[in-house]
Amino acid sequence: MMLPAGSSLSDWLTWLETLSPKEIDLGLDRVQSVLDRLLLEVPANVLLIAGTNGKGSCVAMIQALLSAAGYRVGTYTSPHVIRYNERIAVDGVPASDEQIVAAFERVEAARHDVPLTYFEYGTLAAMVVFRTVDLDVWVLEVGMGGRLDATNVIDPSASLITNVSLDHCAWLGDDIEAIAMEKAGVMREGTPTVFGSREVPRSLRQHAESIGAELLLVGCDFDFERGADRGWSWTGREVSRDSLEVPGLQGDFQLGNAAGVLALIEAAGLNKALDRPLLNRVLPDLTLTGRLQAYTTADADWLLDVAHNPAAATVLADTLAATPVTGNTWAIIGLLDDKDAEGIAAPLNNQVDHWIAVTADNPRAVPAEELARRIANVCGRPCRIADSLDDAMHYARRGATGNDRLLVTGSFYLVGPALLNLELYSRPES
Repeated sequence: MMLPAGSSLSDWLTWLETLSPKEIDLGLDRVQSVLDRLLLEVPANVLLIAGTNGKGSCVAMIQALLSAAGYRVGTYTSPHVIRYNERIAVDGVPASDEQIVAAFERVEAARHDVPLTYFEYGTLAAMVVFRTVDLDVWVLEVGMGGRLDATNVIDPSASLITNVSLDHCAWLGDDIEAIAMEKAGVMREGTPTVFGSREVPRSLRQHAESIGAELLLVGCDFDFERGADRGWSWTGREVSRDSLEVPGLQGDFQLGNAAGVLALIEAAGLNKALDRPLLNRVLPDLTLTGRLQAYTTADADWLLDVAHNPAAATVLADTLAATPVTGNTWAIIGLLDDKDAEGIAAPLNNQVDHWIAVTADNPRAVPAEELARRIANVCGRPCRIADSLDDAMHYARRGATGNDRLLVTGSFYLVGPALLNLELYSRPES
C-alpha cells in the first residue's frame, strides 16, 4: 500500500526496507513485470556497467566526459556513500527528494502486489526519474553480478565489464569462471561489450561467442600505455589519442579503468567525448567520494577507501606502499557478512600497524568482536574492538602522532558515516 501523500524520502526509504522478505533476491521477473506496466520509453543509448571493482570510477568518468561533450546523462549507482540521492543523478547532480519521491509513487502505482527489493524499487525509480527529463544517455551500474541484476532488465546499447575477481560468492559462485558467467549476462547478441582487464576468463569468451556478442578486449580491440612523462596514450579501433593527462582519481589502476571507458564510448558511437582537449580538461579533475579519498583535519591525515574484497584490498595495499608515511598506519575496518575478511586483511597487514574493528552500519555487518577475531587470526597480532565508529575514530586520533596515517576501509557502510563524522569534526563552531 502506498505511503500517505506528503511522505518524506526518509519515510519511503524506511518503508522500502520492509517491502521484501529478502534484502538480496536476484531475478528479473519482478522488475520486468513492473517495468512493463510503467511503459517507459528508453533512449537509444543505454550503457550498462558491470564488474567486480571500479564500476563507480568508470561511471564517474563516463558521466563527466559525456556531459562535457554536450550529452545529457543520467547515472544510477549503488550503494550511496552519504545520501540516497547520490544514486540517481543527472549530469552529475543528485536528484532531489521531490523527484525521487514522485518516482517512488509512480513505481508503487504500477507495482500491484509484486514484492520488489529495496534495490529493485530504486532501479525502477531511477528509470522513472530519467524519463521525466530529456536525456541522451542512461548509465546504469550493476548492483551485483549482471545476469539477474535489476539493471539488466533493459537491453544496453553497449556495456562494460571492468574486471572479474572473487566477491559476493554466496550469490555469484565460488570461482572466477562462475562469477564471470554471471557478469557475462549483460552481453547481448550483436551488441558491443568492453572487458577492461587483460586477464580474460574463459567463460566470458565462450559466452560471447555462443550468443554472438561483440567482445572488445585490451591488447586486441583497444590498448593503452603510460608515457615516460607521466602522460598516457590510448588506441581504439578507429580513434587514437596520445599526450593524455592521467585521471585525477587516485591509484595507478585508474588508467586501466579510463582505457575501458574510452573503448566503451567509442563502441557506443559517442565520439564527441573522445576529443583530446576535452579528455585533458575533464579526466585530471575527477574525484570520487570514498575511493582512495584523502581527508585532512587539524590533527590527522585520513584516507578513506571502500575496498570490500581481496582484489580491492590488494590495490589499496599497493597504494599505501607507494605512498609511505614516516609514522604508523591505523586501520579502522568494518565489513558485511558476505565479505572475505581474511582475504581483505591479509594483503593490507604489511601496511597496517594498528587494527581497529567496527560493526558497520548495516544489518548484514559482521559484529566487531567477530571481525577482530578473524583479523587477529590471519594477521597474527591483536585487533582492537571498538564499541562504535565514533569510539574507533576517537581512539585512533588520540593514539596517532603527526606523522601517522588513519585509514577507514572495508565498506560503504563504514566510509560514509566516517566522512560525516570528519565533516562534523572539521566544521568550525558558530
